Amino acid sequence: MIAIVDCNSFYASCERVFRPDLDGKPIVVLSNNDGCVIARSAEAKKYQIPMAAPAFKFEHIFKHYGINVFSSNYALYGDLSNRVMNILSDMSPETEVYSIDEAFLNLDGIPDGDLRDHCLKMKKRVRQWVGIPISTGVAPTKTLAKVANKIAKKYPQLNGVHIIDSEDLRIKALKFLPVGDLWGIGRRHKERLIKLGVKNAYQFTLLPEEWVKKNMTVVGLRLLKELKGQRMHDFELVAPKKKAIAITRSFPKTTFDIETLQENISIYASVCGEKLRKQGSDANVMQVFLRTSRFKDPAEQRAVQLTVDLEYPTNSSMELASYAQRMMDRLYKDGYGYGKAGVITMGLTPTANRQATMFSESNPKHVVAMEAMDRYNRKDAAGAIRLASNGTGKRWRMRQEKLSPRYTTRIDDCITVKAS
Repeated sequence: MIAIVDCNSFYASCERVFRPDLDGKPIVVLSNNDGCVIARSAEAKKYQIPMAAPAFKFEHIFKHYGINVFSSNYALYGDLSNRVMNILSDMSPETEVYSIDEAFLNLDGIPDGDLRDHCLKMKKRVRQWVGIPISTGVAPTKTLAKVANKIAKKYPQLNGVHIIDSEDLRIKALKFLPVGDLWGIGRRHKERLIKLGVKNAYQFTLLPEEWVKKNMTVVGLRLLKELKGQRMHDFELVAPKKKAIAITRSFPKTTFDIETLQENISIYASVCGEKLRKQGSDANVMQVFLRTSRFKDPAEQRAVQLTVDLEYPTNSSMELASYAQRMMDRLYKDGYGYGKAGVITMGLTPTANRQATMFSESNPKHVVAMEAMDRYNRKDAAGAIRLASNGTGKRWRMRQEKLSPRYTTRIDDCITVKAS
């Protein structure tokens, strides 16, 4: 059997770990620069706050209903996620971390009669050791486990665990789930299936395999077979590396100044370099884009981008920032107020396979400098050491007006207990 463990309202739950006074109270978490809503607790969803809602448009709702608003604290969320995943790994022979708040577990070695007790034990341990509530769905396939997890969350009497271990339970679960909520069904397929009279997951499994393969490709066919109980997705014990790394941001206010844009684009390129080094990759291609605000008059709007092949593969923040700034010089046009910019690194190749070229090569001193910078920033705080091109003032920092302390990753933010 396969289980999927999902942390309930993960970002909101992380904020509650060190703030028990927030239990049962509505919470929303905002994106980078406090732009829009990216997470809502169950209590906040009752106030009809949609995902990706612009924060400034809902400020009156937040205040009126006493909704607690937080800037995204990824240092805290990432650390608590690692703690949860370590516990799950200890309680399963194989664990695939699917996202920051989800993991698939291989429970094939556990007798069917012991599965529920094992899942409840996991739930108790994660809650006791980390403080995060979880829900678990168990079934013969990953897709059915996803369905079981949705049921575990919906019905409190299940105590956060649902197991699909019989044909009757499989059919009952599929009849419960709307076809549009299936893992892997996008908007276009949903609309097409509903027009055919396919409203729930069970009706989808009754479609001919030939039709599904023809109209939904082999991906849809795998989904169909998984829902029927045939295991089509293996465990990925090593997370696949990203094929591209992008850093894009909307500015807190419209920017006309080329120097401010240069500082911001240098920061984005530097962060791309850091992420490349973390996964052991080099970039061969870089794209930089620049846009005015979409809320401006059409005559005042401008959107441009530039893509270049790098002279050699690199993950040096210094080299990437230099490229990005030269590209920004070419993109910038005076007189426009810009609202968003970004850097995308593509054509990624393993750093270990980096080959020197006859006429150009990455500066070997950069490797030593980047290692030292990464080591210090991990130990102290992100951005403690940065490039001069990132700017020396505070204007380069993201807007995080409602950021909670980094309780577990920064010594100055640790809770102090005074004993008399």
